[in-house]
Amino acid sequence: MKIVGFVASPRKAGNTAWVVNTILEGARERGAETETWHYGDLDIKPCQGCLGCKTGKKTGCVLADDMRKIFPALESANALVFGSPLYMGQMSGQAKIFVDRLSSQFMPRFSPFYKEQAAKKLIVVFTQGNPDAGMFRAYYEYTKNMFQLLGFAVDLHTVVGTRNGPAHEQEGLCAVMRQVGALLVTEESCPR
Repeated sequence: MKIVGFVASPRKAGNTAWVVNTILEGARERGAETETWHYGDLDIKPCQGCLGCKTGKKTGCVLADDMRKIFPALESANALVFGSPLYMGQMSGQAKIFVDRLSSQFMPRFSPFYKEQAAKKLIVVFTQGNPDAGMFRAYYEYTKNMFQLLGFAVDLHTVVGTRNGPAHEQEGLCAVMRQVGALLVTEESCPR
């Protein structure tokens, strides 16, 4: 099994990166092959809304940037682990740019180039400073629905209270995140 991780945080060694990497560690412990991409290492342009990916003669996005490296990795992967910090009650700007660009490859209802396939598994993990796990529930549900519209089988997790200290210092969190990765490999975690 191949799993791609995407860290949509400007901090390469922050809470979000730690959580995504810990999930991938759990998957590797079960034999998965993993690959991680960090937004800060990439040149990803925002979607231009040109609809070239939907109406053009070529398949996929017309922008020439680092998404051209990521798309083949995503296509060959069995699953994606997507992590973003929560900024102002929403995913980071970096995350939104990445997600907008996924529509050129994964929007089954709107693409004439879409090939029928099983839903790709997706673990979405948000890190938030606020300790109240329910505070942004409506946004999390909205995000889950958006990824389902893109054709993913989504399992969403939140790591809360990071303003009080780093995620890696939260008791028991490492084991929980490793278990999320392990379950991803055993196909028990992502409902359709």
